[in-house]
Amino acid sequence: MILVRFVVLCVLAVIASTQGANILGIYSALSPSHLILHMSTAKALVEAGHNVTVVTMMQPKVMHKDIHLIVVPVTEEQGRTLDKTMALMAGSRNDIISTMYLLLNELDVMIRNQAYLLSDPRFLRIYQTKFDLMILGSFFNDFQLGVAAKLKVPVIVDFMLRPNVMIDKFVANPSETSYVPNESTFATGPMSFLKRAENLANHLILSYLTLRFDYKFNRIYNEIFTERDFPTLNEMKKNISLVFVGSHLISEHPIRPLVPAIVEIGGIQLKDTPDPLPTDIDKFLDSSIQGAIFVSFGSNIKSHMLKPEIVKIMFTVLSGLKQNIIWKWEDLENTPGNASNILYKDWVPQVDILAHPNTKLLVTHAGKGSITEAQFYGVPMVVLPIFGDQPLNAAILVESGYGVALDLLTITEGGFGKAIHEVLGNEKYGQAVREFSALYRDRPQSPRQSAVFWTEYVLRHHGAPHLQSPAVHMSFIELHNLDIYALFVTILVLLALLIRLVWKYVGIWYLIKKYLELRNRFKKFSLCSINIVKR
Repeated sequence: MILVRFVVLCVLAVIASTQGANILGIYSALSPSHLILHMSTAKALVEAGHNVTVVTMMQPKVMHKDIHLIVVPVTEEQGRTLDKTMALMAGSRNDIISTMYLLLNELDVMIRNQAYLLSDPRFLRIYQTKFDLMILGSFFNDFQLGVAAKLKVPVIVDFMLRPNVMIDKFVANPSETSYVPNESTFATGPMSFLKRAENLANHLILSYLTLRFDYKFNRIYNEIFTERDFPTLNEMKKNISLVFVGSHLISEHPIRPLVPAIVEIGGIQLKDTPDPLPTDIDKFLDSSIQGAIFVSFGSNIKSHMLKPEIVKIMFTVLSGLKQNIIWKWEDLENTPGNASNILYKDWVPQVDILAHPNTKLLVTHAGKGSITEAQFYGVPMVVLPIFGDQPLNAAILVESGYGVALDLLTITEGGFGKAIHEVLGNEKYGQAVREFSALYRDRPQSPRQSAVFWTEYVLRHHGAPHLQSPAVHMSFIELHNLDIYALFVTILVLLALLIRLVWKYVGIWYLIKKYLELRNRFKKFSLCSINIVKR
């Protein structure tokens, strides 16, 4: 009986150590699509019984009644600056490297706004609450780790994409450039010599840009957190317990090593059972006997930011189709045109639309979230990438057979119409994406279960330093064995010098010996010659 009571008390102690924990989520990225993923994590934790406070800079689309939400919005001027920059990006080609360069320069507003947040009175109120854990939504905001230092709590980083160069550095995840393509390299299967050279070059460029961001983050961190004996930013990075990443590499690829401190929760925003659609959208989709096409360019690039000639081409093609069209268009007072088969909506429940059986095609910008959602529900795509990771996402999508990609800036009516008819008329695209969906869903735990379990794991152990790779605490020289290589090279050089020196003296001794032998022979020869002459 005593033993039973002891076991019950132990179980209750474990439950009490995690249930009802106070968790702070800082999700300050100025991207609604990023916020959807982060808020999905927060929602899962609230549903598991935790008290979650979330700080954002915009009103989230995903919410739960029990989340304590603090919104510190950007000013109107900052919002206009951001919209102007995004509109310029929609009119040019930008890969991940050029996008990172823009974030260091023209798009610096996205970093500075996240720094201003930390001094806002609405944010400062969080220091009055006792928290047990902080979850940081990662988007070029490493300096916000100082908040965890002030609160004296462990940290989980929540990242919306697969691990990249910047995220790998947090937990010393190996890059393996010889067979793992980075976020700027498109490659499938074993890489050729030239592709490996390209991957290495891109890795070096990304590493250089990461160093520049580190310098910027350190400067901001030191300006905000001026207390004496305060941990440095580098020290805070070494105390990150876990990193959640928005991927499922078994199905998405590339297959690569992941340290224990990286936990995949890709697809956390998805639902096995979709929510009921708004009445007008539900009726529109139900009446789509020929099927429906969903058109959305995500949340960062508004549809009206696209060049007018591009919008005109898209409207001409879409309005002439027999399928119904749901077009996410934010400026409802200035739509591309009127057509009986097009329904414009300034905001839509994208996941629930894609889950509808009559949705046959997604026309998208190739954002990671949109592609994941379409793949999960088995919807093929026509993609028109714009910036960041989107060109690479599009290339992978085409290679995998999930759809067709077009260049947004050179789109034509003929090309756009042909791409739509190709994907709708060829069953191979739908078949490929449905096969992916089956693989993507086949996991021991759902993304939400994984997020909850590992969050509670960190809470139970008051951090998870035991999950850290030893490489986190090693210098660049130690990590790459440069000191050992240097010692080895030094020994070889010294050995070569010694051999040279020995050879030099042996050679001299040998020459002297030969000289003496020759001299003796010459003397003998001379004596013999003299004797012969005398005779």
